Amino acid sequence: MAGQSGPLGYHVLLDYSNYFPQMSYDGSWMLDTLRSCARSAGAREVHSHIESFDGSVSPTGFAAVVLIDESHLTAHCYSEKGLLAVDVFTCGGSNPDHIADELDSLLLENVPGIKLNRREKVARFKGD
Repeated sequence: MAGQSGPLGYHVLLDYSNYFPQMSYDGSWMLDTLRSCARSAGAREVHSHIESFDGSVSPTGFAAVVLIDESHLTAHCYSEKGLLAVDVFTCGGSNPDHIADELDSLLLENVPGIKLNRREKVARFKGD
């Protein structure tokens, strides 16, 4: 990546506790919320999927992913522990901070008791 002046992309990592999904904010709600945040940022969705886990093989919870042409938005929930891990990764014109800010606001507004424990921004494809 010769001649590159800065990173081509960023991950914004969000770790939450006290996320105990119920019908109002389960995996389907999370997927819809991720999709909405991507659209709001002007990102082009390529594919989206939710996989729910009943605890028989994997821990109870879900994994939600929205693939965008610039990378992805993901959310992984460990229901029994109340943990939610979010990764907003963009490497184009969409601002991952904007997406993460909107998602955080929606979570705090809609999920009683949820707590943001960590927010970290990681540069990717740094080049020179």
